[in-house]
Amino acid sequence: MKRDIFIGGAWPYANYFLHVGHLAALLPGDILARYYRGCGDNVIYVSGSDSHGTPITERAKKENTTPEKIATYYHEEFLKSFNKLGFTYDKYSTTMSEHHNEYVKKQFLKLKENGYLFEKEVPQDYCEKCHTFLSDREIVGTCPHCGKESTGDQCEHCTTSLDSSEVLNKHCKTCGSPTVMKNNKHLYFKLPAFQDELQKLIDKNKNIWRKNAVGEAQKYIDMGLVDRAATRQLEWGVEVPVKGYEDKRIYVWFEAVLGYLSVGCEVAEANGINFDEFMSDDNKNLRTYYVHGKDNIPFHTTIFPALILGIKNNYRLPDYIISSAYVNLNNSKMSKSKGNMITANELLEIVPRDTIRFYFIMNGPETNDVSCSIEEIIQCHNKFLVGTLGNFVNRNLSFISKKFDGKITEGKIDEDIIKETEKIYQVVGEHIEKGEFRKALNSIVEYINLGNKYYDTCEPWIQVKEDIDKFNDTTYTCVYMMANIANLIAPICPDGSTKIKYILSLPEFKWEVENISGDIEIKDLELLYNRIDNKN
Repeated sequence: MKRDIFIGGAWPYANYFLHVGHLAALLPGDILARYYRGCGDNVIYVSGSDSHGTPITERAKKENTTPEKIATYYHEEFLKSFNKLGFTYDKYSTTMSEHHNEYVKKQFLKLKENGYLFEKEVPQDYCEKCHTFLSDREIVGTCPHCGKESTGDQCEHCTTSLDSSEVLNKHCKTCGSPTVMKNNKHLYFKLPAFQDELQKLIDKNKNIWRKNAVGEAQKYIDMGLVDRAATRQLEWGVEVPVKGYEDKRIYVWFEAVLGYLSVGCEVAEANGINFDEFMSDDNKNLRTYYVHGKDNIPFHTTIFPALILGIKNNYRLPDYIISSAYVNLNNSKMSKSKGNMITANELLEIVPRDTIRFYFIMNGPETNDVSCSIEEIIQCHNKFLVGTLGNFVNRNLSFISKKFDGKITEGKIDEDIIKETEKIYQVVGEHIEKGEFRKALNSIVEYINLGNKYYDTCEPWIQVKEDIDKFNDTTYTCVYMMANIANLIAPICPDGSTKIKYILSLPEFKWEVENISGDIEIKDLELLYNRIDNKN
């Protein structure tokens, strides 16, 4: 029976280019989608650009443009980057879309009707000259920790996260006037109302979610859940569908996570799927995956589930939390201001996308923070894609091309290799489904190594002179392994997979043992991957 698979990739914030940390965190989503599609399952794989909020409005002010233009520019850049990297979203949207805005407002009203939103007056910094309430980032003052200038949310000098109430000598970032405190009304979400159910969710999934997700989620719960402001004093964002809140917008933390459902609904409708039934907790055929970085864990393990519970739509809470750790560059934390950052597009100019995908699964932040460098990525490419995979494919097929004009005669496939091949699909598939991508890739590499070892042991360069039948058996067994390697690597290295399938005239990728029969003619043989010289 076909399974229903929902995969939500985190929504990158649309105020700068994608960097390698984004890539490493989001790549597992595409691997899952490609794998499950190869299994023939029903997949909905979505994401989009987080396009609202204060940082975008602040950047727009600096650049004398509009928040919409800033967000649109980076959204389009994200689309280009994901396409270059081979991501196969069913839909990559934006929180600026009309459908998302209407969907969020509808869910907002459901929460209010269900009694989980309430009005509260709170003191907030106000600029009497600009006649406006100020967000944290619109406040400038003195950091109470290092004494240097800081915004109301974080000091860039000592990197301390701040509450605007802590900042000294506060004044308006726009006009420089001192701020005053003035009561302002907002709608708040009753997050503590879901404490018990969220604890049950963590307990239920403690052996399924990644360890950092369980740890961060439990820490967040143990700190004590508090009511969270669901509205914010902004002009850029989703309008609040409640009378008296025309000057405010729905807080980004609230509306961005609902993007999974708003876009998932769009994809389902376009394909004739009832999304309510697809996402229903009663759908025993459903698996849900949420793929993101470590900093987004509380939003996916606590806030998003609480919103689903509050809306009362009986949707499935997260089954799998695929939460990656951080990626450092050259053993230092990536920083745009310090120039220690490499974007996905910059990396794509140096190495092929298969290399990027392979490297960040083999050496990525699956369980711990990692450091990467261009040199290490190139070494990985040369060692594994050229020296291991490329070597197995190219030396076999090059020999046939030279000796037999590219014509492979049918032979008998080694029975032990057939058994290993049947086993490898099960092993790798189980790892992928559990989110254990490094284990999956290591198993694939072991299978490729088995192919190289088999080739060396059989010595076909001698067999071709002494026993042509044994030579044909060895060659055909190796080609059989190549055909299955093409399937096994397809979710991770789609370009290499496609090239093998083209050279051997194989059918499109399916996650099942590829059986070959009859004579085969090699088509347009070329190196699977070219060696990269590290000029640095």
